[in-house]
Amino acid sequence: MAFQSTFFRDSYDLAFQVSPIILTGGIASGIPGGMLPIIMLIGGLAGFAQGLLSNGGLSMQDFPARFIPTPGTTAILQSIGQYPFANRNIAANATIEMPKNIGFQMVAPVQDSGGYLTKLALFTSLQSALNNHNNNGGTYTLATPSMIFPDCVMLGMTDVTQTSSKQQQIMWQMDFQQPLISLQSAQAAFNGLMGLLDSGAQVGAGSWSGIGSVIGSSIGSATTILNNGIAGALGAL
Repeated sequence: MAFQSTFFRDSYDLAFQVSPIILTGGIASGIPGGMLPIIMLIGGLAGFAQGLLSNGGLSMQDFPARFIPTPGTTAILQSIGQYPFANRNIAANATIEMPKNIGFQMVAPVQDSGGYLTKLALFTSLQSALNNHNNNGGTYTLATPSMIFPDCVMLGMTDVTQTSSKQQQIMWQMDFQQPLISLQSAQAAFNGLMGLLDSGAQVGAGSWSGIGSVIGSSIGSATTILNNGIAGALGAL
């Protein structure tokens, strides 16, 4: 039982504290599976091996950084409609889903004297890799203890180290957002339309909905009245 407890605890630490941020696409496109854990960018792989070899388990001291979900992570975010896009009976209750915001605080203090020499190179490499990943359209899968957020984009990485700290630049705020439209969903919709066009199938006309139904019915009524008026005028002749 003690072994199982240690194994589950180590697995939890690895998934939600050591490497809860996984890069997808972008610079991870050439990696089998197209996924790159952030532990690979901060030198944590050596700490992972060292912890397993030395004591057969994991310790937070074996890794140069740990990640803590910050308060304010969005699970559900809705916005109330500010204009009558449905009708006057239900417009006040109509809501629109909004993008979700997720934040992590990366805590990376120097743990030994050698860390002061490698910190500059380590964080310069991390900043360059994340910048390159973002510029190449890369996304992120974020794992928190309560839920997992796929297809996220990075908004920023900011130094939030407190002035009372004895070390500088050891706490970083990493902000992400999960857009409503992902590359996969857009590609699926595009492929569905192109499949119809390639097969020669007829693409049906879109149906009216919301305010469009009112406009559509109004146009139909006006057309009927106009046609009846023309027919009546011709009949009178």
